[in-house]
Amino acid sequence: MSDAFVAADTGQATLLGLLDLTAAFDTVDQAILIESLRLMFGVIDSALDWMKSYLTGRTQHVRYRGEVSTTM
Repeated sequence: MSDAFVAADTGQATLLGLLDLTAAFDTVDQAILIESLRLMFGVIDSALDWMKSYLTGRTQHVRYRGEVSTTM
C-alpha cells in the first residue's frame, strides 16, 4: 500500500490487480491460461512466474473429523 500511496502522491499511475483464486482454475487448461496472461494481458517477469508457481506442483487433501481424503 505504501508504494501505491507514494506513486499516487507523485502523480504516477497506480494499478491494482485483485485475484479470487478460490477454485478459479479447476476447469481451465493451465498452459493456455499462462500463455493468455502473457500474450493477451502482458503479464511478464515475476508476476508471470508467481502465477506459474501457483498453478503447478500443487496437491490438496481434506481433513474432516480425523479422516483424511486422498491427496490429489
